[in-house]
Amino acid sequence: MTAAFKTLDDFDLDGKRVLVRVDLNVPVKDGKVGDATRIERVAHTIQEIANKGGLPILLAHFGRPKGKVDPEMSLKVVVSAVHKVVGKPVHFASTDWTDVSDARKVIENAEAGSVVLMENTRFHPGEETNDPELVATMASLGDLYVNDAFSAAHRAHASTAGLAHKLPSAAGRAMEAELKALEAGLGNPQKPVIAIVGGAKVSSKIDLLENLVTKVEALVIGGGMANTFIYALGYDVGKSLCERDLKDTALRIMDKAEEARCAIILPIDGVVAWHFKADTPSRVYGLDAIDKDGMVLDAGPQSVEKIKTAINEAKTIVWNGPLGAFEMTPFDTATVEVARYAAERTKKGLLTSVAGGGDTVAALAHAGVKDSFTYVSTAGGAFLEWMEGKPLPGVDALKQG
Repeated sequence: MTAAFKTLDDFDLDGKRVLVRVDLNVPVKDGKVGDATRIERVAHTIQEIANKGGLPILLAHFGRPKGKVDPEMSLKVVVSAVHKVVGKPVHFASTDWTDVSDARKVIENAEAGSVVLMENTRFHPGEETNDPELVATMASLGDLYVNDAFSAAHRAHASTAGLAHKLPSAAGRAMEAELKALEAGLGNPQKPVIAIVGGAKVSSKIDLLENLVTKVEALVIGGGMANTFIYALGYDVGKSLCERDLKDTALRIMDKAEEARCAIILPIDGVVAWHFKADTPSRVYGLDAIDKDGMVLDAGPQSVEKIKTAINEAKTIVWNGPLGAFEMTPFDTATVEVARYAAERTKKGLLTSVAGGGDTVAALAHAGVKDSFTYVSTAGGAFLEWMEGKPLPGVDALKQG
């Protein structure tokens, strides 16, 4: 997988106009960027291109303007944040993408060592339909194309896939790191591999579970979705979140796992409460004795030990989703304990740990181990589609570029 695409090392960047697809879809409040993490992720690529004599021309979307110019969704608002993080002059090129003559002048006049930020690519309806005319217009502004937005790689858009077929193409440094991490996670991992999948509902992760049981040696199912599996096995889960109509789906996934020789690891005890709020009274129950009026809000201590034992036998862990209602104490206990245990084994060089998905990133940050895993993806939808085994157009286009 990682050898199939080019990187910045494969091109002489000096004097080149480099179209760089980045993710600048950052939270903005009162005209200020609230979280610059996504800018920080692509800073290395931008700086390297500029330092090697190239002109980075940034392409990004912002919000959902639905193919129309919307001043409220102009990328001009992130110029100062990009300048602050990257440490280079940033010129903004305004355009509706039907006429790029003014933007072309900005690019032509940009001094060496500076950066050009183009207007929101989604101001043109052709961005999301991968319109050949828009692709040609974009391509006319640069000599090379670099994709550094893995988070948008599951979209077959003009700026994420179309350009890679039009210009010499490479993965940026953040994209390169992401693809190497994913390769280490599921592509060509050190075995045995254990996957942890949590979250509220089975219905949102059926494709994910069905793909994983064919790829990993053990699959831990946690969070609210575990209740559906426990119910399918004939246990009473009381008033817990449970998709009873998916009983047959859960049984099918377990049968598929057995065929593939993938061990399914479910909770064997649960922390039960009678109100869905932080610090409400709770107690631990075994599966065969869950209070009919209670809700399982976290995996119990015996379940945590069972998961730790499984992690001990693994060389690679792939994680998506918390093991309980981690936003509320004390129902964050299982997620925090297991995350810290995985991080500890990673630090000792005993485990390659790859995690991703919105709740997962928040949960690992809550546990204080976000920086202790081998790789934590902030890509959300693209990370999930990769875990589901689905093709990612932005990545596939680079392979052919």
